[in-house]
Amino acid sequence: MNMLGMGIVFASGRGIDSLDRALHEGWQAPAEVEIKGRKSFAYKVDQQAISDRTLLKNMRRADKLSKMAVVAASEALAGGMVNISPSPHPSPTGGEGAKIGVIVATALGAHVTTFDFLDDILEYGDAGVSPTTFSNSVHNAAASYISSALGIEGPTLTVTQFFFAFHSALQLAQVWLNEGRCDYVLAGTVEQYGDVLAYVHDTKLVPAHDGRIKPFNLKPAFQVPGEGSVFFLLGNNPGNAFCEVQSVSVNDQADNLPPADLNIIDADGLLEDESIYKECLSPDVPAAAYSPLFGSMMSGSAFNCAAGALMLKNQKSYANPVTDNPYGFNIVNDTAPCSIELIRCVRYNCFHERAEIYLRGKQIGEGR
Repeated sequence: MNMLGMGIVFASGRGIDSLDRALHEGWQAPAEVEIKGRKSFAYKVDQQAISDRTLLKNMRRADKLSKMAVVAASEALAGGMVNISPSPHPSPTGGEGAKIGVIVATALGAHVTTFDFLDDILEYGDAGVSPTTFSNSVHNAAASYISSALGIEGPTLTVTQFFFAFHSALQLAQVWLNEGRCDYVLAGTVEQYGDVLAYVHDTKLVPAHDGRIKPFNLKPAFQVPGEGSVFFLLGNNPGNAFCEVQSVSVNDQADNLPPADLNIIDADGLLEDESIYKECLSPDVPAAAYSPLFGSMMSGSAFNCAAGALMLKNQKSYANPVTDNPYGFNIVNDTAPCSIELIRCVRYNCFHERAEIYLRGKQIGEGR
């Protein structure tokens, strides 16, 4: 299964160029927010990044979560169509028989809109709440908006799970493609920042008082809430892909795969103790963690995968945005051209269960 297109909206901007620029520039201070009278930080998406009147013309009443998802999915679809080689289905967006599926992965979904809806019930009573707010609070709203805005009529599904939602979405996308249910699948994730979430983060976890997530500190790694969306256009045809999704496993180590050329860990301060990541780090394999660019999100694996896919496409290693390294791990300190073929993205949940995504670069002669 190949990543044929990619779209992203995050705190540093919108689109692949913004991602590349952020990876080159390294850590930038997140926005300051106030939580119960305390100063804190958050990686928030600028409304300007999702102010697309043409794309969102029929979504004026949609919430921020759905708008971020539609923008990212639209860019993944557009980018993939430009790069896809001729196929029996030259026009996947309509009419020519190509079927596109949509899978939205999210940990917390439209929790901001849900709390708004509950607040309205408390203030106005059951009869006085907005039906629009209620409809936007449904977890599947973002997927529905994507299908509607992009004219997609294939199967649509929302996968909700705390830490491994994106991994499940990739596994399901592969099943749909292998069974012929779809010619392509738009799979991605979306999360939104909210005051309630930020309060829980700051109360139950260790906030980064200087705004820096420090992934290789491990205990604590510190956390800064984030938001954004990243989507991938997936297909079995090779095309001019970013890379191949070689393997996705949850609690089951991938078999018959050589050691990776790079490990990307999803440490972002959402575990009280992230020392478990020591088990997947090796002095022989360099490691990276890009959560300081995106923020702490349960579905942050998708954002790290985006960084890995761009790395394989450009054959360039990107320096860790925060290089605090008290344990002396072998980490990537410089941004430079490199020869890299296999990247392993690793995520642990609070039960120390492990999920892995292996991304393989396109070989010479295969369309790079």
